[in-house]
Amino acid sequence: MKTPLGHLGYCTNIHAGEHWTDHFLALQQAIPALKQKLSPDAPFGIGLRLSNIACEDLTHPDRLQEFKQWLADNDCYVYTMNGFPYGGFHNTRVKDQVHAPDWRTSERVEYTIRLFHLLAALVRANSSVPLTKAGISTSPLSYRYWFQWSNRDQRDLAFEATTQRMLTVVEELVRIKQQEGISLHLDIEPEPDGLLETADEFIEWFNLYLLPIGIERLNDEFGWSAGECEAALREHVQLCYDVCHFAVGYERPEDVLKKMQDNDLKVGKIQISAALKATFPVERNSREAVLDQFRQFNEPTYLHQVVVLNDTGDLLRYPDLPEALLAFDKTHVEWRSHFHVPLFVDDYGLLQSTQDDITDVLRLQREKPFTEQLEVETYTWEVLPEDLKMRLNDSIGRELEWVLKQIS
Repeated sequence: MKTPLGHLGYCTNIHAGEHWTDHFLALQQAIPALKQKLSPDAPFGIGLRLSNIACEDLTHPDRLQEFKQWLADNDCYVYTMNGFPYGGFHNTRVKDQVHAPDWRTSERVEYTIRLFHLLAALVRANSSVPLTKAGISTSPLSYRYWFQWSNRDQRDLAFEATTQRMLTVVEELVRIKQQEGISLHLDIEPEPDGLLETADEFIEWFNLYLLPIGIERLNDEFGWSAGECEAALREHVQLCYDVCHFAVGYERPEDVLKKMQDNDLKVGKIQISAALKATFPVERNSREAVLDQFRQFNEPTYLHQVVVLNDTGDLLRYPDLPEALLAFDKTHVEWRSHFHVPLFVDDYGLLQSTQDDITDVLRLQREKPFTEQLEVETYTWEVLPEDLKMRLNDSIGRELEWVLKQIS
């Protein structure tokens, strides 16, 4: 949907089904009713997520044409895609494998390039909402616990290897723009325990690795000046601002966006999502009661990293809820956990959500727009505690309605 703050839709990683036929069936069952409810008289935007298998399926000309026709018939359009999870994302143990294969591999490169060609084809086919820009979010290079660095040289090798792979995609995006006039951007999505986790890490990687390596690569490939190469890198590699992820790391939206602006870096899209948080009371039994509330969200499918603020003001990081539950002690003041919870709920009894970060990001977008793409991304409906589960379409509708209310 086109809103005063940009294109808005929901990420279809919410739907199970890793083959295109299953995923398409889920879209057919969900989207027409959502559009009728939320955008009956205007085109409805979709943030499309395709696994590698579904991506390969959809490259078949007949399937792609069928999808294009369905989009036209239902007055819908694809304005962004999620290329982070490569494989299964539902009904399987995902955990750290959400990063696999990572950006050290040719598989990640080939998958991402296929996605971009599909996105370009879908953008070209869309006449109701002409787009000149579109993006795909992706993994923050890799998962940091897969690496054991003993010195800076080993760290450099990891960053150089992943960056070189990513630049193969950037070169393809330059060619697509030259041939078709569409500006496509790869949106890096920092997340807890990613190789890129914070705004500072993203900016450092961009300045110290992507720019110098990329300028040399693009100069060799296209014969451009250093300035032209740098401009292309800033256009085609951007940040995916996942609100949940930055909130878990206690990064304030104003601070993140100022750092991005100071470094002349772009935000490709906002992923609108909320995390769990709680401040621990002083009394012991009350602290244990809060901990018991967190235990209800300890499930085996996804990683739910925890960042702890302790009584000295330091941040302690745990790779998943079980480790944090075992490490809990009297020095812990506040917990924030990477569990995508419903946007429209800010109070879970003794726990709360980081909903305020969403309203802050949307306020900043209203005051000084920094992207054209907004995407609701809550994918955990199947693994929520039973008392929070509801019909999937109702949940999607309530989230989009809540965001529209904030926008208006």
